Amino acid sequence: MSAAKKIIEGEFLDFYSVSETAAFEAPSFDARVSAGFPSPADDYTELKLDLNKALVLNPTATFYVRVKGMSMVDAGINEGDMLVVDRSLEAKNNAIAICVINGEFTVKRLTVDGKNLFLVPENSQYKAIKITEEMDFQVWGIVTFVIHKI
Repeated sequence: MSAAKKIIEGEFLDFYSVSETAAFEAPSFDARVSAGFPSPADDYTELKLDLNKALVLNPTATFYVRVKGMSMVDAGINEGDMLVVDRSLEAKNNAIAICVINGEFTVKRLTVDGKNLFLVPENSQYKAIKITEEMDFQVWGIVTFVIHKI
């Protein structure tokens, strides 16, 4: 995997490209996992689950991004989590996106308020960023999945 790093407001992001030829397979069981008492009658069959096929719709436009920072913790995005980011998706109000502001990457929620665009953190210790015409800004990609590190 190739990696690149950028920083904005104390937040680091590591980027990794998706291999179109390598499968990322893990054992999977054809049974539901009980959050209560397990059923001893559950039969299971071991299957192979290709996580690239399960999580990636557009391999050439999708990247994995590791988060180092706390600005999105209230959205369930924590330090060390891996984001699946699709660059082919259209940016919409309330989407969580990887954005570039003046050459620096950040992950924030896109919020449109009338004609104004804001990048909103999901942590009260951080302030929203109002996007102005003077800024060099682009939405780099849309977050489609969050893989939590436990």
